[in-house]
Amino acid sequence: MNFDALLFDFDGVLIDSEAVGNRHIAEWLTAAGHPTTADESMANFMGLAGPQFIDAIERWIDRPLPDEFYAARRAEDARVMAAGVDAIEGAVAFVRSLPADLPKAIVSSSPVSWIARHLEHIGLRDAFGDHLYSGREHVTNGKPAPDLYLFGARQLGVDITRAAILEDSPVGATGAVASGGYVIGLSAGSHCNADHGARLKAIGVDALADSFDDVARLLG
Repeated sequence: MNFDALLFDFDGVLIDSEAVGNRHIAEWLTAAGHPTTADESMANFMGLAGPQFIDAIERWIDRPLPDEFYAARRAEDARVMAAGVDAIEGAVAFVRSLPADLPKAIVSSSPVSWIARHLEHIGLRDAFGDHLYSGREHVTNGKPAPDLYLFGARQLGVDITRAAILEDSPVGATGAVASGGYVIGLSAGSHCNADHGARLKAIGVDALADSFDDVARLLG
């Protein structure tokens, strides 16, 4: 291993949730009179959370979101929390292959309750201990700011320049690059189209990976 720690984004990196989530957003907006495709939702909203997420959607539709949107999102989140989301192919085996003493953390825009539930679903709840960090709960400025990555590295007791970061979204990659860590742009989820890697490369990620086999090779 050529790094002292690993920082993992969650949705789209360890669990294959981005396609489902963005399809729901697109369907709701379309039904509300704002035609939106799943690809457009992913291009504009993926990786955001909290005020940044709401601001992005309201800019897209050019009006405040109604209460019905929040109710629909709560209902969808509850449904997905109950059902669980499956892992990205190769993710579980990769995490299990890491040295037991290698510091690692989740750095996600999702709440800790979401992260913990789906780690449990895919059988990795024990792999990260208490190192589950949320851009909504642990820092003032979430992604695309670099703050969450810097926070995660501090909690692990490592210098960010000695950490490798796995990110799949342009929003996340922007913050990860700004943090000073070594950023791997991962295009392994079902939401990643043919030009996904090129978008991440344009942001300035250090390397691209289409699978966790690629990630393993990059980490040495």
